[in-house]
Amino acid sequence: MSDGEEIRATSVLPAERRPLTLTTADGLRLVGEVARPQGRPARATLVCAHPLPTHGGMMDSHLLRKAAWRLPALADIAVVRFNTRGTTSAAGTSEGAFDGSTAEGLDLTAAVDWARAQGLPNPWLLGWSFGSDVVLRHGRTLAPEGVIAVSPPLRYTTAEELAAWNAVVTPMVCLVPENDDYLQPEEARERFAVVPRAEIVVGEGMGHLWVGEPAVRRVLGEVVTRLRPDLPPLVWEWPADRAVREGPMERWSDL
Repeated sequence: MSDGEEIRATSVLPAERRPLTLTTADGLRLVGEVARPQGRPARATLVCAHPLPTHGGMMDSHLLRKAAWRLPALADIAVVRFNTRGTTSAAGTSEGAFDGSTAEGLDLTAAVDWARAQGLPNPWLLGWSFGSDVVLRHGRTLAPEGVIAVSPPLRYTTAEELAAWNAVVTPMVCLVPENDDYLQPEEARERFAVVPRAEIVVGEGMGHLWVGEPAVRRVLGEVVTRLRPDLPPLVWEWPADRAVREGPMERWSDL
């Protein structure tokens, strides 16, 4: 019988977390946060771009926040997340105004440049929904270790912009919910066919927002499989011995 505590939706594992400010090439200041492994170096880095801010997307959108809560402790992955221009979260509001994934490319560039300047290793880009358009339109020139597109709607990304990824060898993984509201697996396979190496991973029974703990574990498990292929599959509990050494698992509440 396990002596660990099960990780649940509100679980926050120990990590070194601090706010950050990004400065874009056009002079905007963006709000963000970095979460690193506590007391040891990161082995990989996840730079996250959030869903559509005009419909509530922000750096605290639940998959990104749970990545920051869990992955530094479970997989030694540093997580960098930020509000794109004009976006507000509990951490504050980034300067500028929404630009439909165009100028947001400067925001993504600022985040990747910051991560590299901090010595964070092996940066992968993760974009969720609108964030995947930002990553797919602008990430190629940033030389990431890999790209993970979660629920990619391909609302703003053209076939030509996708095909441009053939000029590099960056791994591309697309997590497509079976019941997505915008781009379901069959159409995703057709549209991503212009990048033959793009891997379509279907979230069976899942929707665009990946609601519920099984959906969250599926996404984060796929992230760890790519960024830390040397690790075994994640066990979704916080062991008692690590709680003694590193600190207890806390519970987040916005009440």
